[in-house]
Amino acid sequence: MALQKLQLSLQFGDIPHAARHRAALPRHFVTRCIRHALTDDAEITVRIVSAAEGRALNHSYRRKDYATNVLTFDYAQAPVVIADVVLCAPVVAAEAKQQGKTLQAHYAHLLIHGILHAQGWDHETSLRDAREMEAYEVDILAELGFKNPYI
Repeated sequence: MALQKLQLSLQFGDIPHAARHRAALPRHFVTRCIRHALTDDAEITVRIVSAAEGRALNHSYRRKDYATNVLTFDYAQAPVVIADVVLCAPVVAAEAKQQGKTLQAHYAHLLIHGILHAQGWDHETSLRDAREMEAYEVDILAELGFKNPYI
């Protein structure tokens, strides 16, 4: 698979245990995960946020009053993918612990998930679409050396 060109902005908000999250998300790792999920060149901002910021964004844009693990804001899909991917650090950490995964493995999965959304993939449209998206995520994660997150 040819890796696509990527312009990346990696931002960390005011998050608890920031050093732990920064260690799990070195720039080269984030770049590698995203590039493996891209089918076109891209300009991506990845922002790691607190529960308060995640909740505010989820409420403002999805009308859901809780912090979620990942939000994707896609602005263009062709010829260049332009998107923001927002990851809520406390939610990601709690899910990783609950699922018995490393923080980095869970971040890899959610980065890929968010990037697929930015390219038009949608698991909420049908069971078939959900299965196709999950299978593609599993394939990409395997390329990166991570286990299937769904088992």
